[in-house]
Amino acid sequence: DTYRWEDAEVAIELCKRLHIPIVLVSSKTRAEIEVIREEIGLSSPFISENGGAIFMELGDDKYFKDTITEGRYKKLELGIAYKILVEALREIRERLGWNIKGFSDMSVEEIAYLTGLDLSTAYLASLREYDEPFLILNDVQDISPIINLAADKGLKVFRGGRFYHIQGENDKGKAVSLLISCYKKEMGNIVTVGLGDSPNDFPMLNEVDYPVLIRSEKGYQPQISRIRISKHSGPRGWNEEVISIIKKLYSV
Repeated sequence: DTYRWEDAEVAIELCKRLHIPIVLVSSKTRAEIEVIREEIGLSSPFISENGGAIFMELGDDKYFKDTITEGRYKKLELGIAYKILVEALREIRERLGWNIKGFSDMSVEEIAYLTGLDLSTAYLASLREYDEPFLILNDVQDISPIINLAADKGLKVFRGGRFYHIQGENDKGKAVSLLISCYKKEMGNIVTVGLGDSPNDFPMLNEVDYPVLIRSEKGYQPQISRIRISKHSGPRGWNEEVISIIKKLYSV
């Protein structure tokens, strides 16, 4: 629910001291994640927009094919380009005659108002690459028509916290699985830990050795073997669970 990382600082510093990579896997855009990585001081790969792409620092992509060089990163794209998603959503809107408004139709001020973000962060959130959040402004109870029309185009529609989303068949689990295979090729046998607090994290939690559900008010109960549920929510829960798992695996 929050990326305020100060309450997780002890666990973050412990990971750094033990050279444990912290991989941010988020529904946020690349631009938003870059700010967080800079604040925390991370250099490990990261995954944006629900598995839309994996970003690696130059030189870290030797086990991946088909990467694209963009500035300081090598990028492995798994999602559908934003321009295609926007065009598909507009075609679906015309077909259904529904009042649908996507991020591409909104000003930064509107995005800030709807999300509660400040203007600078709302601007970063608007820099979409693989996912188009949108609102359905009609009183629609059954969204199966839009789900079916998106599926006809090889896309999927799902409901998030505040918005519906349209994207490709990518998800966090597929991206994490690829990244784990990369680390295994470089480092051999590794132990993986995944922490998340919402349903779009469940595919990721299915791919790791230690899946942790960070407690939230929603009370999710994923059917994932070996799942741990944190005692506390947010960064405090993340901090406690990471420290607990590290103590189990290391003599610290």
